[in-house]
Amino acid sequence: MKKTLLFIILLSFCGVQAQKNIYENKHFDAISKDHKVLAIIPFLANLELKDNITKEKLKELEEKEGYAVQNALETYFLRGKKKKKYAVEFQNIKNTNALLAKNNITFKNIDIHTTKELAKLLNVDGIISGNIDLNVLLSNGVSTSFNFFDYFDGNANYGRIGIKVSDGDSGKLLWKYEKEINKKTGKNTIDLIDGMMKKATRKFPYDKERVKKNKKN
Repeated sequence: MKKTLLFIILLSFCGVQAQKNIYENKHFDAISKDHKVLAIIPFLANLELKDNITKEKLKELEEKEGYAVQNALETYFLRGKKKKKYAVEFQNIKNTNALLAKNNITFKNIDIHTTKELAKLLNVDGIISGNIDLNVLLSNGVSTSFNFFDYFDGNANYGRIGIKVSDGDSGKLLWKYEKEINKKTGKNTIDLIDGMMKKATRKFPYDKERVKKNKKN
């Protein structure tokens, strides 16, 4: 009984925390009213693995994880696009990455470029970017076997992810969602993005119905 009560309290706490992890610019509607296309760029990844590997190999794996999140987000948004859920289009990530490479922007140096610079180069209205910190290789798949007490000994925690949307013209942060990654999140990157974005759907600001309502007002 005590274990059950403790579990319910923990779930309730996590629910409250999830709400606090979503930020939206109070001027979002005014800033984004003319947005038509967003680009998803590779995420900045930081790995803290227990494996004894070289710095070069670690950088290679971080790049892999960064592109895996970019791909997973595109997959998620394209499914929503088929259901006509969004008021904006999403630039094909193959085109995004090709344009970045053409301008000598790589995973290693993309963080030194501003949102305004990237948006202009990619010819989009806004940029979807973020960071992911992991102690496992999520893109390779991880165990989802779950024990409640894993939360207390640290075995359930895999890291944290932050997704943000920024305006291309001003560079201002428009929306941000942060979430811890654990065994309940999913077995791979696709599961992670699918699960967290479903929870954030009501708060994702480019919802088609919301935009229609704001235009009427």
